[in-house]
Amino acid sequence: MQKRSAHYNRNSGLKTNYYVDGNTVRRLEGEPEERRQRQLQKEQDQIRRRHRRAAKRNQERAMSMNLGTVFFCAMAVLLISGVCVAYIKLQSDIVNRTKTISKLESQIINLKAENDAAKKRIDLSTDLDAVKEQALALGMKYASPGQIFYYSIEDSDFMDQYSEIPEK
Repeated sequence: MQKRSAHYNRNSGLKTNYYVDGNTVRRLEGEPEERRQRQLQKEQDQIRRRHRRAAKRNQERAMSMNLGTVFFCAMAVLLISGVCVAYIKLQSDIVNRTKTISKLESQIINLKAENDAAKKRIDLSTDLDAVKEQALALGMKYASPGQIFYYSIEDSDFMDQYSEIPEK
């Protein structure tokens, strides 16, 4: 007694045909290779379609912007703009201060030149020999060694006199 049966495999979804010969072991009937290839191709196409749909949904989700995303982007743009404005202001302040410093340096150079010229005029206008002759004519004399007192000065270039210098 031969009976032909069809069986669907749940795991692979493939249909397998076989004959039953009484109480003997089942003998598989070979399925045409072409049909099996079409079945596999169809399953792979379904899997690809599912993957494409899932990828498209994920892409749409990623591309959608909700209120939080818009707010975050707006705050980031404002923050970056503020930093840029502050940076430009600091650069401008530095340029202005550099200009002011160069003006002050040129004024210092001019004042030093004027002071040097004035000192030279004073030095040239004062005749020290004439001053010496006039002082000797008025009765001034050179100091004698007994009139010279030496004082030691510590870490300073001047000395305060709190009382009269004693005469010897």
